[in-house]
This record gives sequence, structure tokens and C-alpha cells, in this order.
Amino acid sequence: MNTLQTIELNPGPTPRATVIVLHGLGADGTDFLPMADELKLGAVGPVRFVFPRAPVRPVTINGGHAMRAWYDILTADLVRREDEAGVRESIAQVHALLDAEVARGVPAQRIVLAGFSQGCAITLGAGLRYRHRLAGLAGLSGYLPLADSTAAEHAGQTALPVFLGHGRSDGVVPLARGAAARDSLQALGHTVDWHDYPMEHSVCIEEVKALNQWLLRVLA
Repeated sequence: MNTLQTIELNPGPTPRATVIVLHGLGADGTDFLPMADELKLGAVGPVRFVFPRAPVRPVTINGGHAMRAWYDILTADLVRREDEAGVRESIAQVHALLDAEVARGVPAQRIVLAGFSQGCAITLGAGLRYRHRLAGLAGLSGYLPLADSTAAEHAGQTALPVFLGHGRSDGVVPLARGAAARDSLQALGHTVDWHDYPMEHSVCIEEVKALNQWLLRVLA
């Protein structure tokens, strides 16, 4: 298993919490650096931000062109034909990243895993299957991968705080997929803070503000 490259914003040698943010398809770890600047988490104390970079791989739906992707997308139908091997490989890589963060001295219960689009899918897939309870999961404009096996594999996680945000006009990951993730997680007993916005496949300032308030709660 390859170790993920990361970009980090380090507050100093003793952060009180860590936020790991997974980017979307064809993007890069730098994409969410501006969002980190918008988050006001001073009340938590020093917070380390970690921005992993997905491996470069051919993406079928984009004509086989190689780009940073957490898994292959075989078709516009995100549910019927999943790249299960790719999803599971990325979940394992994110678990290794979480283990490394714990080894650096930040307890799992002080780590938030977050992601956008494909990064949201891996956030939900990896966070629910991690063997230690995290502070919470934040998913933006994404969906729940490997949905049929989640209940059996979700590592005994109970009442995990989850922030989900989605655009009502999202033409890439339809709002219905985000709502289905919300419903599935609630059925598993997790505490979902759901927000939808008048936007497409993107992030808006209102969403960042809501995420900020949620982070302050789960990392208090």
C-alpha cells in the first residue's frame, strides 16, 4: 500500500485536534487550503490540518485520462457499478493516515475526517470502518460508497457525529444520493447534521460557516 502524499498546516508541536480533508476527483490537496483559512477554530486550541493527495490513476468516465482520484468512476451511475477495489484501497490508505496521526499524539477522538465529492465518499467509507471512534465525519457533496456492506463493516461505531452538506442543483452527485447517505447513516444510529444549499457541485460560504459551528461543537 502506497503512503499518501500530504500537505499540512501545522500550528506547532502540540495540536489539540486534527482535521483531515480529502479533495475531489481531479483536484489536489491544495484545493481546500482556502477553506482552512475561513475556519475559525481558535476556541478549540491549535488545530493541525492535513490535506492528502489521491493517487494518479486512469478514470474511465473521463476517457481513461489519468488524474488524481480516490477510485475509478466507471459510469455516471454512482451506485450500480462501483470500483470496489479502488474504494477499498483508498479506505486502507486513509486508515493508515489516521493511524499515523494517532501515532503523532492526536487521539482518534480528536480527529475529524472530512471530504468533498469523491473525498466525501472515502470519508464516509473509511470513517465508519475505522477501528477507533473519531471526533466526527464531514461530507460535502458526496454519497455513501459500498452502501450494502456498511452495516456489517462499520466497526461498531455508534452515534458518530456527521456533518453532510449538499447542493440542491448538484448535477454531478445528485441531491438524492446525499440524502440517501443521510438516511443510511441515521438508520445506523449516527447523529447527522444535514444542510442543503441553492448551489451546484461546489462549496458555499454558508456551508463553511455551518461546518465551522459543527467543528467547534465536536472538538469542544
